[in-house]
Parts: sequence; structure tokens; C-alpha cells
Amino acid sequence: MQSNAVLATLQPNYNILSPSRFYSSSASAAATFLPVFYPQRTRFSAPQYLKLDKQVLASASVRYVHEVKSPFKNAAVLSDSYSSEASELADIEWDNLGFGLLPTDYMYMMKCSQGGNFSKGELQRFGNIELNPSAGVLNYGQGLFEGLKAYRKEDGNILLFRPEENALRMRQGAERMCMPAPTVDQFVEAVKETVLANKRWVPPPGKGSLYIRPLLMGSGAVLGLAPAPEYTFLIYVSPVGNYFKEGVAPINLIVEHELHRATPGGTGGVKTIGNYAAVLKAQSAAKAKGYSDVLYLDCVHKKYLEEVSSCNIFVVKGNVISTPAIKGTILPGITRKSIIDVARSQGFQVEERFVPVDELLDADEVFCTGTAVVVSPVGSITYKGKRVPYGVDGFGAVAQQLYSVLTRLQMGLIDDKMNWTVELS
Repeated sequence: MQSNAVLATLQPNYNILSPSRFYSSSASAAATFLPVFYPQRTRFSAPQYLKLDKQVLASASVRYVHEVKSPFKNAAVLSDSYSSEASELADIEWDNLGFGLLPTDYMYMMKCSQGGNFSKGELQRFGNIELNPSAGVLNYGQGLFEGLKAYRKEDGNILLFRPEENALRMRQGAERMCMPAPTVDQFVEAVKETVLANKRWVPPPGKGSLYIRPLLMGSGAVLGLAPAPEYTFLIYVSPVGNYFKEGVAPINLIVEHELHRATPGGTGGVKTIGNYAAVLKAQSAAKAKGYSDVLYLDCVHKKYLEEVSSCNIFVVKGNVISTPAIKGTILPGITRKSIIDVARSQGFQVEERFVPVDELLDADEVFCTGTAVVVSPVGSITYKGKRVPYGVDGFGAVAQQLYSVLTRLQMGLIDDKMNWTVELS
């Protein structure tokens, strides 16, 4: 395949990826060699080690992006050899997906200056990016991320789940972190373009999902403590299976009452990158003791539930489902919000309030929610040396019911009466 003139504006980075075991192989006569690109205006000769099958490469078309109405569609052109025929699936073991990064084909990027607006974005080959050592995200943690998923339907079409909610949450976080952010329309269209460009990596129905990771970061150089002068919005994707190694089996949590995830007036209520580094110490210690993850308490009274490292928490007693109220220290999870609506539609009473840790002692069920885990049943919680078990096998009845309704909706197996999904054909 010969690159067109547009490719002359992209400089390859030959040291990013070794030959990928994730691409299907074929006879050498049918192979084409491609580099991975940096967005610089330098001509190049293609390296001889990164190869893709011609049929697979042609099917990984970014011409699909042109079929999505978008203000950025012209920026996505990489080659005039792409076809608009249906792409075949990537050659990987779909039955053995975990929650780890598998390099895919394309990522999306756009930039703007401080005080400016995001405008032109583009698809680039997935690979490393350049950052000045003095970038705001590296020195002062000025960064946010989001997480959402795409699912493949039985008819081959792809569903996104509530992408506009992620866009709104990123904009709220950006305001807290003194960053410009893409508009909701820009965010959603960029997600669509990225998913369509990587559509062969969307797992078959029932085999997992395509995890979508939008990033917003202060990429400009800044030495003194101040907002960065430039910002980068980037999206990459990876096919994933279950988040916890237990799969959909119950997880075991330990309550952390000394270390805390967030404080009042801090950034616990936005999805800033620093929130997650702060939980690693307690999480690592818990996993070393055989627990799946950590459940955090509030830092003032040290007795009210907040959330798990990367999940919201729900406590079931009879027909009542309780979850900690959003008060600035808890992330307003989109799966959390969806589960609350689904639960109410199923006849449950949902209470958003302060939930004392003591309520765990006589709860019927406990479960977690999040984009990565969707709904994860809790098998036991250990608090100050006392282990409280919940059931003996798999999901509790309430968690199972909510999980079934939500996942069937996400996968297009039931009518979307909530108007939450966005279908890409």
C-alpha cells in the first residue's frame, strides 16, 4: 500500500512497537509494512518490521470516519487505499480477554491553547506521544481521564453507552482543574471516529467490549505552578474482558480506615489522574493480603462509606438500595447513575445518603458499579479484623437483576427505553 500525500505530514516513530502478535499473519506477498506516526511534517521511508495483512489493513478503514457527520472529518484522512467494506475481527483470543492494554490501530488527538477552544482533531496511528519534561500534566498533575465502552451487537453494529455523560463529566472536571475542554459534540464525535477506525477490535457479542479512554492533559511546558499554556485531548481504545480477576464471581473487600481517597473541598468528585495514584498504597497492601480491593471511609468522621478504589458502592437491605450521596468527595459514576435509574424502574427504593459502615454488618447484599466492572458482587467485607460474608455463590438476587437489565441494554439485547445508547453502523 502506498501512502498518499497526507502521510507526508506524519513522521514515523520506529521504536514504539515490536511486531504485534495481535495482528493476523499471512504470506509475505500479501503483507504491507507500516510505521507508527508522530504528527510532524517530515517525509519518511516505511520500516521493514511492522507488518499488517493487506486485507486486514484495508478493512481497518478510517473512511468510516468520513461517514460520521463531524467537524473534524477531513483531518482523519491517512490513506486513499482504505475501503469502506466491513472489517474482519482482529486475530486475538477473544475468549481470554482480561482487563489489560492491547495495542489497537488508531488514536485520536486534538490540541488547544490556554484560553482557546478545541477545533481541529485527527486520527493517528496508535503509538507513543511526545511531551516536554516540563509539561503541566507531568509536573503538576493537570490531567483528567474518562472511561466508556462500545459493544458489538448481533447484527454487527456497534453501541456506545451514554457518551454525552462522559463529555459532561469531563467538562465539569476541566473547570475544577483550570483546563479548557472539548464541547459535548466534539467529545462524542471524536469517540465515534475513534471507535469506527478501530472497529475490528470491538469484541464479538458476548466476548467483552471495547474500552475507550479519553484523556485531557496540560501538555504545554510550565515551570512555575500555573495552568499549562497548551492542552491535548486524546482518545485510545483497547478490547477488554472482566476488570477483576474473579470475573463476575464475588470480590472480597477490606475497609481502609486510616488512609483516605479524598477530602472535602478537594478533587475527589472529578476524574482527575491524581485521585487514582493516591489509592495505590492501600490497594497494593490489600491485594498482598488476598483482598480484591479497598473500600474507603470518609476522612472526617471515619465511619461513612465513600467508594472503592475505582467503583461506587451499593448496600441492599430488603427492597431498599442505599449508596453514598454525591457530596464532592465521591465520583459521580455514570454506571452508578444508570443503576439507580434502572433500580427505580424495577420497583426498588433507592436512597442516596450517608451510609454508616455498620450497615454492612446486616446487609443482604453489597455490590460495586463502574464502567470497567459494570456491576460486581461483593462476597465479603473485612472491617477491623471482622469478616462479613454475603451469600455463597455469584451474584445476589438484586445485583443479578440489575446487572442483567443494564448489560442487556448496553449490548442491544432489549429495547433502549432510556434512550441511553448511540448506535454506529
